[in-house]
Amino acid sequence: MNYTTLISVEQLQALIASSKPLRIFDCTFDLMQPGAGEKQYLESHIPGATYANLDTALSAKHGVPGAHGVVTAGGADQPASGGRHPLPNREKFATWLSSVGFANNMQAVVYDRNGANYCGRLWWMLKWAGHDNVAVLDGGLQAWVAAGAAVNSGEEPAHFQSNFELAPEKVRLVATKTVEDNLGRPVQTLIDARGAPRFRGEVEPMDPVAGHIPGALNRPFNQNLGTDGKFKPAAQLKAEFEALLGGRDPATVVHHCGSGVSAVPNIIAMEIAGLGTAGLYAGSWSDWCSDPSRPVAQG
Repeated sequence: MNYTTLISVEQLQALIASSKPLRIFDCTFDLMQPGAGEKQYLESHIPGATYANLDTALSAKHGVPGAHGVVTAGGADQPASGGRHPLPNREKFATWLSSVGFANNMQAVVYDRNGANYCGRLWWMLKWAGHDNVAVLDGGLQAWVAAGAAVNSGEEPAHFQSNFELAPEKVRLVATKTVEDNLGRPVQTLIDARGAPRFRGEVEPMDPVAGHIPGALNRPFNQNLGTDGKFKPAAQLKAEFEALLGGRDPATVVHHCGSGVSAVPNIIAMEIAGLGTAGLYAGSWSDWCSDPSRPVAQG
């Protein structure tokens, strides 16, 4: 059986016992303390898990973002998006996957300690690379530990280099120009995953401008999880998204956040709900507000 959205602790344990080709990725991260995620990984992780660092593995090389600078990488390092965490291009990402020994025949399982915030990034990127068999561990490391499953500490043995081959994209990456061109048109429904105070422009801890893209709806990414840290049931997620959309076509949805990371749990939630695969504006608010000529809404 292949897993393409969520996988439970029990299903992952059975998959490990089956000896089928599998790679587990720990994506734990902390925006305010970029080194903290790897430290937590070294302290405790699922046995055999590979650490995937948001800054170095899942983002392109870049300069200071937004109003204080521009993306500086070029050539083979040319990013696929702007923003505070620009996507590496697909070829660069495939090179990283190959370097950690991930192959096309493997089931990928991704997790973190952050409510599926950071592991969602790798889930989406693997889909973007054409790899469908990737699932989020529902409940993250907390659910694994709560089930009494074993953990390791320290480094894991290195894997042999593989040759991951890109395939047609299974998700939709939306460019800034597309978002701009479709502002206010029924072909596009923007959903912002940031917390409500940031969305309203009351606070802005990360980016140079406060506010949101005009016309965007707000659904903070953590609203997809129940009190147990797992995704809510499909029927509940469907009802919540339909209430938010207010009759708008789910096929028009483009998700974004501050830098294209925490938007992904909303994408996963819509898939769980049976509402299809929405687009991702990976540059997100950090990219949008870097150009003072673009409109900004508050309140």
